[in-house]
Amino acid sequence: MGFTNQEIWQIAMEQSAIDANCNAEDFKGSRNVVVASVKNEKARKYLELPLPCNFISYGNNIVASVQEDFREAASSYIERYPVEHCFETPNMHVINDALQKQKHRICFMAEYFLPDPDCLRELECGYELRVLRQKDFAPLYRKEWSNALCEKRKELDVLGVGAYDGDTLAGMAACSADCDTMWQIGVDVLPQYRRKGIASALTSRLALEIIKEGKVPFYCAAWCNIKSVRNAIKSGFRPAWVEMTAKPFSVVDEMNG
Repeated sequence: MGFTNQEIWQIAMEQSAIDANCNAEDFKGSRNVVVASVKNEKARKYLELPLPCNFISYGNNIVASVQEDFREAASSYIERYPVEHCFETPNMHVINDALQKQKHRICFMAEYFLPDPDCLRELECGYELRVLRQKDFAPLYRKEWSNALCEKRKELDVLGVGAYDGDTLAGMAACSADCDTMWQIGVDVLPQYRRKGIASALTSRLALEIIKEGKVPFYCAAWCNIKSVRNAIKSGFRPAWVEMTAKPFSVVDEMNG
């Protein structure tokens, strides 16, 4: 089955509503919303709910999903600045300073992309593309494929596409079944095969395969990861929503090594 743009965005907002513990309509209004973050079995599998403080915006407003200790700080912050400024410096320092008083910091800042049915099409790269299934992934949990596959959640890696130069796997895109309706795409290309159109060929083909399965593909990148953002755009994806997430000092320090 295929999806219209409207259907894709509605499905994404419904999933964000599950993740944040709000209503999908909350993302469409002009007023900001603050809700309690709670566990939900239907949330994206990698989210460690409840989250201390998470800001989500589809461009119209901000939904802040928070634990009670952070409600006042989050509410004050999102009402103080325009939506787009809340996700960037210098304004971001204001909420980070407030969070640090409670031994938390801003940890993740991510932009999410959804496919545009009017732009999504299979792209060529000059290499053979093969559809891969879960059984094919077993020998591929190695560093060079760590964006496409996640060893910690092997059971969620359900579908992929590989680009082959003879017997050599030159690049791979794979997706994780992070929730019931949406599968997230990750992609890796070996250094010697980059800048040949392989990443976009893999991403676009996998997105089409995911849609055949009746799921909505989505793609995530840090706003500063220009290569990844370019790949999303070239592959037929468009910016959809942003998130900014706080974590305890201990989590941030561990990630910083």
